[in-house]
Amino acid sequence: MDVSFVKTPEIQQLLDRAAGVNESGGNPRLKAIMRDLTESVMNVIVRQDISESEFWLAIKYLSESAGEIGLIVPGTGLEHFLDLYMDAKDVEAGRSGGTPRTIEGPLYVEGAPIVDGDGSVNLTSDPDDGAQILHMTGAVTGPEGEAVANAIVHVWHADSKGWYSHFDPTREQTPFNNRRRIKLGSDGRYAFHSKQPSGYSVPPGGATDTLMQALGRHGNRPAHVHFFIEAPGYRTLTTQINFGDDPFAADDFAFGTREGLLPVPSRQGDSAYIQFDFQLQRAADASDEGFTTRSRAAAEAAVETESA
Repeated sequence: MDVSFVKTPEIQQLLDRAAGVNESGGNPRLKAIMRDLTESVMNVIVRQDISESEFWLAIKYLSESAGEIGLIVPGTGLEHFLDLYMDAKDVEAGRSGGTPRTIEGPLYVEGAPIVDGDGSVNLTSDPDDGAQILHMTGAVTGPEGEAVANAIVHVWHADSKGWYSHFDPTREQTPFNNRRRIKLGSDGRYAFHSKQPSGYSVPPGGATDTLMQALGRHGNRPAHVHFFIEAPGYRTLTTQINFGDDPFAADDFAFGTREGLLPVPSRQGDSAYIQFDFQLQRAADASDEGFTTRSRAAAEAAVETESA
């Protein structure tokens, strides 16, 4: 059957009624979005000749995969698509430059300790596990290369086994291990050290793994370090650096690797060194200085400011 079936008066009336288009109450924007979304699903059903059993199997998968939605969204390319869409809107608005944005991922935890960045901040509070020590340094600048004063660098990454604190099923990591908010000074420079993070895969046998296998894909991410960078008068940056020498650097299941975000560590003995500068764009308005609205994990915040 041709998708023109969806354009018949009966189906179009159904869409209007289901979205409440002719009802006086409700949110007009949500009505328009729901109508378009539902019509898109109907088009796929007809175009792919999806059977009733296949439809309900998909609904079953979605209902059982809620716990991994934060992995499924990047794994299907939707989170990367949002980055590409925002990039295109910037170009359309004549905005350019700055460190590339890339996906946040689902493993940020609010309330990480705030530390003064007047030295090399130690992110790792767990015992030595034999992993290389990662040393990362650089500067936060603005569009003209000016030092960005009073920036806060949020940094978080996995441990050497590929687990994130607060999400580690072994429960071996201390709270906020490999997580800090670093307050920078007037020179905009930062430095931290931690244990070399490892890449990881999605949970074996989980909803994301099931989908990836069905698509003939893997669920692996390269070693990487996440960042939020915020500063008064500048657009908050969400990004991450991915280790350019990781075997999955060119084939990240979450599409988080981007040109300009793939430094190759200088490995010397038991240490690895990365020098990486971040460039922020100026905020067009107050909303640019904030964070995107999404569900994020939270833990009890550190009340006292730690020293580096």
